[in-house]
Amino acid sequence: MTLPTSNIIVNSRKASAQMATRHTPFVFNEWYVAAFSGDVGRELMARTILGKRLVFYRTLDGKAVAMEDRCAHRSFPLSRSWLDGDTIVCGYHGFRYDEQGNLIETPSQKTCPRGIGVRSYPLAEKGPLLWIWMGDPELADESTLPHQPWIENPDWECSSGYFHHPGNYVSMHENLLDLTHLQFLHANTIGTPDYASAPFELDLKQEGYYRLLRRIVPTTLSPVWGNTTGITGPTAARIVTSEFLSPGLHRVSVTFYDTALPEETRPVFHIHTAHIITPETDHSMHYHIVHGRDFAQADTALGEFMHEQLFAAFKEDVDGLGALEAVIDDVDENHYEISVGSDAPAVAMRIYLKKRADREAQARLAQLTGVSA
Repeated sequence: MTLPTSNIIVNSRKASAQMATRHTPFVFNEWYVAAFSGDVGRELMARTILGKRLVFYRTLDGKAVAMEDRCAHRSFPLSRSWLDGDTIVCGYHGFRYDEQGNLIETPSQKTCPRGIGVRSYPLAEKGPLLWIWMGDPELADESTLPHQPWIENPDWECSSGYFHHPGNYVSMHENLLDLTHLQFLHANTIGTPDYASAPFELDLKQEGYYRLLRRIVPTTLSPVWGNTTGITGPTAARIVTSEFLSPGLHRVSVTFYDTALPEETRPVFHIHTAHIITPETDHSMHYHIVHGRDFAQADTALGEFMHEQLFAAFKEDVDGLGALEAVIDDVDENHYEISVGSDAPAVAMRIYLKKRADREAQARLAQLTGVSA
């Protein structure tokens, strides 16, 4: 039996202590996707985001609303109440709230108490996505949305889906920054045997932006790419860029071409996948995905095949990280984790998330106690 020396274990634990885990406080001052826009309508919808219970609906003129999912009277869930025009009427004692979360009627007395209500949250809609700001509302600047213009570009054909993911969001970002797992976790879907050993380049210079570019050239593409691009031989190129863009968004971009064809005449195919990660609790998340391609836009059958194959692979991530979460639940005093070279962007990302989360947590504590952090 070969185990690391105690010195290696101590040093690995020191390194891990600098990185975000599922127990790290959430980063609240950030845009996250609350739902696909089409999921929110005139029915009250309950959803937990960053550990907060929320209720969503649309006003009669179509404006999306998000507020705390509790009545200020006795904390009855407003999502189990009903809409009356643009207001919510609590299903317990009939307290009525407007779209800003203000209490505007108490049926048991003629005069409604003033200055009472529940918190509402800023929302922003961009294309098919409904974004929410869970932090300080004064900092909710829509110009900082990590918007992806290709999602609304008619030159890109997109499909989308959602998983309720039984893992933590830090592990999911790490999963996406270290795509060597494609060769193993996705061996039956999108992975190939040469993926993990392919050369890669890192970009870790800018805080909050972490990129890994991997060139698998030449290669034989997995069926989802070979069948859709027509590059079925062993001369394919697969250039993959994985980017951490924000605590709520990761983008994977891939370029395919056939190296056997002259550079000036060969077709080049591109895909983007927006992996949209919204923490629900410290061990679960809302996982929205938008996948786009710039080729074969009118080929419905191809699009359906690609969607089916890709979402089978994404389900492998959900199942795999759910299994990882179960192991984390059972760690003991002997637990340690060792990082390797390909973990560099994931380590940088986790250090960044922990720094941001700790700064926000200290600022909130200072605000509550009046003591400077």
